Amino acid sequence: MRRRLGVERLHAAELGIGRLVEVAPSVVSLVRQFDIRFDVYRVAKPDHAVICFFDQVFDQGVNPAITWTGYWTPMRYVLLIKLAALFDEELAQMAWQARITPDNRVALPAMQQVCRALRSRVGQLPDARSRQLIGDALTWAEANPGEISYNVPTKKDMLQVTPNVIGFQSVMHGIARRLKVTETRASRIIVDQQSQFNKAQRTLAEFYRNARGLKASMGPGLPTVDQTHVPDVPIEFSTGTESFGLDLVDVHLWIFKRAMEGAELPPELRALVYAHMRRSRTDEISLRAIEHRWSKWFSQLPELEEMSAAQLERGREIQRIDEERRLKALVGLLPDGRT
Repeated sequence: MRRRLGVERLHAAELGIGRLVEVAPSVVSLVRQFDIRFDVYRVAKPDHAVICFFDQVFDQGVNPAITWTGYWTPMRYVLLIKLAALFDEELAQMAWQARITPDNRVALPAMQQVCRALRSRVGQLPDARSRQLIGDALTWAEANPGEISYNVPTKKDMLQVTPNVIGFQSVMHGIARRLKVTETRASRIIVDQQSQFNKAQRTLAEFYRNARGLKASMGPGLPTVDQTHVPDVPIEFSTGTESFGLDLVDVHLWIFKRAMEGAELPPELRALVYAHMRRSRTDEISLRAIEHRWSKWFSQLPELEEMSAAQLERGREIQRIDEERRLKALVGLLPDGRT
């Protein structure tokens, strides 16, 4: 295919639709001949900024104003979606800039400003309990910015929180899932050579490899962390000119991205998408995906009238104990005089 097009590598963005049409049938043939699978993992960058803010500020391990269930159970996703409704683009950008700024003198005041702006909007939430919990957590974080560990400590750590590296976590889990299903082991893992991200990707891959075999609960109702099938081979970095596999990835990604965005594609390119139907896996880190994934789980929870008196009493007792703990942390901080 390279020879036919007279290029050193199949760089889809440079080839464009016209020249990709010439080689797409050959790519489809390879997919069928070698049973190639192609999985796509996406990160919605604006949503990533909001999710990062929630993960840092509403972490019950550092913010005592949030309930235990508000972070360590699927209730976290309810609070996340409601908090996200208070953000606009400007506020999300400010939260992200504070997150990636190592200088506390700049980052922490910016984080406090975001908390104040969000608190001023809490009244927009439809239910009193959400207004109380989200407002209290923001109040405590604004008063104790140094306790949150909100921003990255150094410029070197900045890459660890970028969407590119966060998305790479999904890729590593996706590889592990494929290995589990096929009951095989990875022989090689080849990653596109990108100087700004490769070091962080290698660090992340080594972390997963060292944790191979680990299984642990994230909390009641939350998924189990399962590193049983994490690949035990080190990742390799290569350029497209050296790796035919990366050429195939580039062509697939370019075509799939446009298909997923609803763009019109000629039949030759649509055929590649169809060749992977019902075989590929796609997932994304976004507020929409979180809401879709967890709405079904919440819809299956039993109604209060379906619970026994003993269950209700036990639940109320746990809530009372946690609420007493939570409110102690807010003494002197709440403008309405609650203690």
